[in-house]
Amino acid sequence: MNFYLELLPKPHIIVRQIILNGLTDFNRSSFKPDLQIEELAVVIRAVDSKTIVGGLWAHTGWEWLTIELIFVPESLRKQGIATNLLALAEEEAVRRGCHSAWLDTLNADARSLYERLGYAVFGELKDFPKGSSRTFLQKKLKDASS
Repeated sequence: MNFYLELLPKPHIIVRQIILNGLTDFNRSSFKPDLQIEELAVVIRAVDSKTIVGGLWAHTGWEWLTIELIFVPESLRKQGIATNLLALAEEEAVRRGCHSAWLDTLNADARSLYERLGYAVFGELKDFPKGSSRTFLQKKLKDASS
């Protein structure tokens, strides 16, 4: 195969999907042929309009819950919503056979919440961005037999 490298400063989302598909296929063939990676979301909806105003986006695979995004609008914070978002996602992950969960955050308040909910720090990128940190946390999930 002949090829060349090209920098795409503003790539289309399809490019990400092509790369992800290739990596997923490789991982299946190399590590776990029956690997199932499934997306999941828990959303916050406005009652009147049913509009999604926030929530949690994650996926399960490799027997792990990977939490990619959590957003609670400012006006809804400090009401236990993030705790409930995580609980629903964790329950679904256990149903899907996951034993653990991980996430990352740039927000010190969110980090404190995650630690109160049983997540433990396993890594940190200092100065991400400069003067702040990106913290990685993980948690062992309880299954029905625990």
